[in-house]
Amino acid sequence: MEIVIKEVITKSEFRTFVEFPNKLFRKCKNYVPSLISDDLSTLSKKNPAHEYCDSKLWMAYSRGRVVGRVAAIINRKANEHWNEKKVRFGWFDFVEDINVCSKLLEKVEEFGREHGMTEIHGPMSFTDMDKECWITKGFHERQNMTLLYNLPYYVEFIERLGYSVTCEWAQNKMPASQPVPEKVARINSLIMEKYNLRLLKFKSCKEIMPYARSFFEALNEAFNSGGIYSFVPLNSKEIDIYIKSYFSVLDPKLVSLVVDENDQVVAFGISIPDLNEGFRKANGHLFPFGWFHILKCLYKYDTIDLLLNGVRPEWQKRGVHSIYYSDMNEVAIKHGIKTAYTNPQIIGNEAVKIWSNSYECEEVIRRAVFGKAL
Repeated sequence: MEIVIKEVITKSEFRTFVEFPNKLFRKCKNYVPSLISDDLSTLSKKNPAHEYCDSKLWMAYSRGRVVGRVAAIINRKANEHWNEKKVRFGWFDFVEDINVCSKLLEKVEEFGREHGMTEIHGPMSFTDMDKECWITKGFHERQNMTLLYNLPYYVEFIERLGYSVTCEWAQNKMPASQPVPEKVARINSLIMEKYNLRLLKFKSCKEIMPYARSFFEALNEAFNSGGIYSFVPLNSKEIDIYIKSYFSVLDPKLVSLVVDENDQVVAFGISIPDLNEGFRKANGHLFPFGWFHILKCLYKYDTIDLLLNGVRPEWQKRGVHSIYYSDMNEVAIKHGIKTAYTNPQIIGNEAVKIWSNSYECEEVIRRAVFGKAL
């Protein structure tokens, strides 16, 4: 079929760009639609990431019908931080036709060369708080609403076009109510006493807010020191947006923060309820009834996603991680939570082996970012 590639320029085209995967994956039971308003906000120039990112969007058409989309992103801050010259492809979805895949990637490659880039990789977005990496194994497994969804032919096509895996992640499933060994509980008490640490628990989101900025400072330090692929610390404007967007809707009982004697966050574990079914029923729209379906999931659930966890560099290797993991276990037991799924963990990263070697778990999904030289 004849394929025409056009740059996304108008508001109408932006919305079509964002809504495309909802149409492409409408028959895929594991697909979880994002909120259209969230995606439009991320792509908007109001997103602080645009201060250090150059980007362009394209859609592929055949006979007047959209058959694919892609974003080209050059994260100047990440390239400087990692001493690289990489262009990212993201927001990359296409029908089962390798020519569509190829022509869209050609646009990103061309954009990268025009800006002096020597490599291309993806799928990635503006920051590591956005969705990134494709499924390579476990397509039939439950998917996480915070992550990208793709079909097997995505991987087949991109490998046929000369791309190879540049980083690989694993996601695990585990019984959430594993009992906390008495020995671990005693050790945790000794660690907190020795280092004058406190475990904070909350009854409302309002109580969490005073610790929100300290949490993101700890996240920046933990992830920056932990070898997280292409991670760049969030700036103040980005932190403000994430605090406003997410900290007001967290389930407080799923937030575990460890603070030092100065009330600064040194370690953290944040989980979220399984909201997949609510987001599926919302189908990208909060109104008129999408909010109701999502809110319903917040009140009754037996599955959680382990969203974010980490320890500031100077507190690592002191056993501090055990404090919030144990607390998460106790919360699961108390509230009848049966299953937990991890967010992607980089394979080979020693920092994430601490929990995987200590808890009963099963790998269920593999994900990867692909790249090649330009």
